[in-house]
Amino acid sequence: MNEETVLVIDFGGQYNQLIARRVRECNVYCEVIPFEKAEENLKNNPYKAIILTGGPASVYEENAPKCSKAIFTAGIPVLGICYGAQLMAQTMGGVVDKAGLREYGNASLTLFPSLLFKNIPQTTSCWMSHTDYIKTLPNGFSVTATTPSCPCAAMENPDLSLYAVQFHPEVVNTPEGDKIIRNFLFNIAGVSGNWKMDTFASDMITTIKNKIGSEKAICALSGGVDSSVAAVLMHKAIGKQLYCIFVDHGKKKKNESEQVEEIFRKTFDMNLIKVDAKDRFLKKLAGITDPETKRKIIGEEFIRVFEEEASKLGNIKFLVQGTIYPDVIESGAGKAATIKSHHNVGGLPENVNFQEIIEPLRNLFKDEVRKLGLELGIPENLVWRQPFPGPGLGVRIIGDITEEKLDILKNADAIFREEIANASLDKEINQYFAVLTNMKSVGVMGDGRTYDYTIALRAVITSDFMTADWAHIPFAVLAKVSGRIVNEVKKVNRVVYDITSKPPATIEWE
Repeated sequence: MNEETVLVIDFGGQYNQLIARRVRECNVYCEVIPFEKAEENLKNNPYKAIILTGGPASVYEENAPKCSKAIFTAGIPVLGICYGAQLMAQTMGGVVDKAGLREYGNASLTLFPSLLFKNIPQTTSCWMSHTDYIKTLPNGFSVTATTPSCPCAAMENPDLSLYAVQFHPEVVNTPEGDKIIRNFLFNIAGVSGNWKMDTFASDMITTIKNKIGSEKAICALSGGVDSSVAAVLMHKAIGKQLYCIFVDHGKKKKNESEQVEEIFRKTFDMNLIKVDAKDRFLKKLAGITDPETKRKIIGEEFIRVFEEEASKLGNIKFLVQGTIYPDVIESGAGKAATIKSHHNVGGLPENVNFQEIIEPLRNLFKDEVRKLGLELGIPENLVWRQPFPGPGLGVRIIGDITEEKLDILKNADAIFREEIANASLDKEINQYFAVLTNMKSVGVMGDGRTYDYTIALRAVITSDFMTADWAHIPFAVLAKVSGRIVNEVKKVNRVVYDITSKPPATIEWE
């Protein structure tokens, strides 16, 4: 554990990962822990500070998520955000009630002198999202910010190092939010900001060397950014003791398999074993339509392939995966909601025939993984590749998966990617892909009636892949993509464009 770790206690808020990312951007290491595990973690770890996230519950409701008063009296600086602020107020003797006027969206914020608001204008704006409010402050607390409809938009008790804000400093809609978080970390908690990728890389390489020793390990290599960085990190640590297993399950993008082989055999000189498992995966997925079931089947089948390959190489005890922090959080932890099970986390089978699964990137966000990749000397074009789900096109086909559907989607997706590149939009759009919906509709082609599939196009702009806005692709480009797909891809007669942000949607459809 890093000596300056900040604990982020999660109460089910939609911005929990974003809070953690804002802390990491300050070069401060933090961990996100579900509220029911917070006390146990505090007993065993010397945290430098604590941040309480927002959440959808009301603190005065029965079975609302709570944490012990000991968290607020441990002498560790605490920052409560939204629900976290209300929980701090109620736990310390204040009163929280339903607000007469709910606040959602931008609000004008008036600040009073506070170390939390150092070097921030007295009047600014913030992002509010709450139906309850702090009606009565606990003894020893004072109001440090208000809005026209929220008499306590922030409060503090500096003697106890307790600070709380009703608004969300972690979102871009609060323009001074980064400063507020930095003030809490550096001016109140007194961190130095020593969390950096060069240090992480050298420390992790040493840790891996000590763990593996003279043993061998296999690495699950998909060719995506995460597994590629994990593979190169492991290769730098143990060299030819590492065997990368590339499973071609038939659900890669067009020509993807050939590109992966080229990069890792020639560029990195790794031990690479390619396993053709297309028929095997299709057979297992036949008739399966539920996305969670798909992910779990794919996750288990990956493990079985890795086990078989490991047995051919001798008694290999270690399996390496490119799991990253959002995978862990989205797959559910404690009582947190499962957004979707990632095939390498929530999709793992109960029985795995490896002594240990090593996940060197498990505590990193996507942007940190990219920084690490550059630190390790991985070419920029590979580091900045678009994210691609481990289950591949299996979660971009709605409904059951067949070879015919895979061919349809591969060809439609290739056209979309080609035209985005031709329009020089490939550097501006962070992720773009095609989805084969399970919907058929009537069309007309060559004066004849058709009844074929609908392709949905998805493209997003994002800095962190936790929140995203849909990309405003010029109509002329969309028209060209649509025209090419319906003319060049058989069994498709309609193309639609997804203009939903995240949240409420996720980036992937399944």
